[in-house]
Amino acid sequence: MRKILAFVRRIFFIAGIVGFLGLALPRLFTSLYAWQKIYTVENAPAERVAIIFGAGLRRDGTPTTILRDRVKTGARLYFEGKTEKLLMSGDNQVVEYNEPEAMRQYALSLGIPDEAIVLDYAGRRTYDTCYRAKAIFGVKSALLVTQSFHLPRALFLCNTLGVKAAGVEANNFNYLKRSLFLWNLREQFATVTAFVDVFFEKPLPILGKAEPIFLD
Repeated sequence: MRKILAFVRRIFFIAGIVGFLGLALPRLFTSLYAWQKIYTVENAPAERVAIIFGAGLRRDGTPTTILRDRVKTGARLYFEGKTEKLLMSGDNQVVEYNEPEAMRQYALSLGIPDEAIVLDYAGRRTYDTCYRAKAIFGVKSALLVTQSFHLPRALFLCNTLGVKAAGVEANNFNYLKRSLFLWNLREQFATVTAFVDVFFEKPLPILGKAEPIFLD
């Protein structure tokens, strides 16, 4: 009986180690991959397009603090001449929930001209946003605007899916440590999903007619 219990404990121990490595290694890989690809607004390289990722809306339909942070950073890039167009990608599965339009309205309130804004209504996931940036909007290289916890996954996905990308950290606000912990915890699982999507499942997001941002 003792041998059986020892064997069972060993199996659970090995399974725990494998599970831990399965969660930790993808995040470690993307963090190392993104290490020299993340910039501040001031030292970011110039790119014609900056991609701003959706991050949820409040009950009144306005951007959450984390999303406003991203849009504000994108606006700073535009005003400093680092980019010509802001591709705002988010979820719009239902009429009542329109991330891209909420991002646009906030950008307009910051002084961004409407002609500098491009909306992607089918950016339901980071994978979808990166895939559609190239397939629908013809983006070959871009700046990715999001928070530091999200940038490694975004950079890994966009570069793997054919968009040569550098990251710009959105850090205009101070966030609660509890929120940062939860976001980082979510990223552990989301990064594993990103690896599965890229190397195994290769899902197709919602596509449609090509709408290149630039014709040249």
